Amino acid sequence: MVNKLNNANALVAEQIHTTFQRSYKIEAELIGTLNFPPLLRTANNIKNSISHFYGLYVGDSIAGVIELEVKNSQLEINSLVVDPDHFRKGIANRLMHFVLNDFSSTAPIKPSTIVVETAVVNEPAIQLYKKHGFVEFKRWTPEHGIEKLALIKSMTA
Repeated sequence: MVNKLNNANALVAEQIHTTFQRSYKIEAELIGTLNFPPLLRTANNIKNSISHFYGLYVGDSIAGVIELEVKNSQLEINSLVVDPDHFRKGIANRLMHFVLNDFSSTAPIKPSTIVVETAVVNEPAIQLYKKHGFVEFKRWTPEHGIEKLALIKSMTA
């Protein structure tokens, strides 16, 4: 079951941070970079974030986390990570199902679109999003030099 995580709690923020670090180290290797901005994020940054964090626990540990931010009628997926110990167990799919069904249907403002960004070479993430109906709408290379793409899904149909 996907649960809301209280990121303002220092212990929970540290658990989220640990999951992010473990997952993003693998993603940085996949992308082929040592300069990966998500790895610079601190537990304190997570603790003070206005984003909504949801997680899926296996036992006492967080197996996956999704970070969401609502901006007007657009929902942004800021992060979606799975702890490497739980790769290939359907965790990311369960988190996406939660966002597309449970979160979107109960949000105070129903999102008309959902947007997510990832590295162009992050094929597993791109396949996940496309499987859930997202389509690419933009590519660019930010200052850090990792080519990115953005995907969008309409929720109004």
